[in-house]
Amino acid sequence: MVALPAFDALPLFPLNTVVFPGGHLALKVFEARYLDLMGRCLRSAEPFGVIALLQGAEVGTDTPRLEMAGCGVLARIDEIDAEQAGILLVRCTGLQRFRLLEAPSQQPDGLWTARATRLADDAPAPLEPALAGTAEGLSRLAARLEAKAQPLPWKGPARFDDAGWVANRWCELLPVPVATRQKLLELDDAAARLRLVDEFLRNRGILKA
Repeated sequence: MVALPAFDALPLFPLNTVVFPGGHLALKVFEARYLDLMGRCLRSAEPFGVIALLQGAEVGTDTPRLEMAGCGVLARIDEIDAEQAGILLVRCTGLQRFRLLEAPSQQPDGLWTARATRLADDAPAPLEPALAGTAEGLSRLAARLEAKAQPLPWKGPARFDDAGWVANRWCELLPVPVATRQKLLELDDAAARLRLVDEFLRNRGILKA
């Protein structure tokens, strides 16, 4: 992994899901520690870290057996709506991956933080000819959603010719356990990530062999 500048105390938002760079994230925030975090991130224009929970609950501070993944994704707040007093609906975009440099520690207000370093973005990687069907399948899915006037599950322009981008979009959609999705996120080789996705799709009959 390529190490980039580190965070001394990256605020963490543990979730029972895995976010990928470029993906959408919708949060319903009501705990005081996370309401405060959203306010700080808005004022500073700084991201926070979304990290998968491998064991434990998302809410509450009494989490003696909480286990987080070692790699997550920075999230940028795009929009915030106040559904009612004390509840925020937050829409975010996944940015760059990060890796924890130490075990997370819990602050007095219950917020988890940790030293962490950014990881390099996937290098642009052209699709291998044998994996072209994976991109075509994603393109057909996008066309069906647009025909039904449904939002696409990603931010920004589509990059159906880029192995990492196609792999990330499928990883968000695959019906696999959180631990499996996490392993895909941690792969530095975008082409290898896409090959695993392609194998899964063909084994499940989602793509024709």
